[in-house]
Amino acid sequence: MSVDQITAFFGWSSILSIAVLLFTTLALMLMRSSVIPLHSKLLGVSEDQLPVLYFKYLANFKLLSLCLFIIPYLSLKLMGH
Repeated sequence: MSVDQITAFFGWSSILSIAVLLFTTLALMLMRSSVIPLHSKLLGVSEDQLPVLYFKYLANFKLLSLCLFIIPYLSLKLMGH
């Protein structure tokens, strides 16, 4: 694999990761009233705890995306490839 191929891989991975993060955030914001009772029943967690768990999930996903995809992509781009 060449450096250009790796850069392209990290670029597309970053785009997909950001898209999933945006979709999940919008889904949780727009469908909150129907998602919270469903997740509460499925997971056995009280409805009061779910917003905190959603926030932790989104924060962890964002950090994971940043560390695994976005930072390597930006590093390779800054190197000139």
